Amino acid sequence: VQLQASGGGLVQPGGSLRLSCAASGNAFSINYMGWHRQAPGKQRELVALIIRTGVTHYADSVKGRFTISRDNAKNTVYLQLNSLKPEDTAVYFCNAGPTRPLYWGQGTLVTVSS
Repeated sequence: VQLQASGGGLVQPGGSLRLSCAASGNAFSINYMGWHRQAPGKQRELVALIIRTGVTHYADSVKGRFTISRDNAKNTVYLQLNSLKPEDTAVYFCNAGPTRPLYWGQGTLVTVSS
């Protein structure tokens, strides 16, 4: 399974971005899809996850601001980032697997700065 992420960039505080990640290959086994992020000098952390049925989970730091969704027909996961803060600056990684992050995409950089 290969994951291709896109949608990062530079945005001002309070702004929005939408990240996308498309899975290809043997994607039929994918139940779990999610996003992690890694800020400079910090450990990688879970941002949000979604399973095939639509059940979601968010990190406390992004609840109410970020929304994860997926299109099962397209094997694509999205992350809508609203009300962005400078502390959201990080490389965002999409991931997928049967029940946990098994496959990882390349990171996409999100920079929140005025």
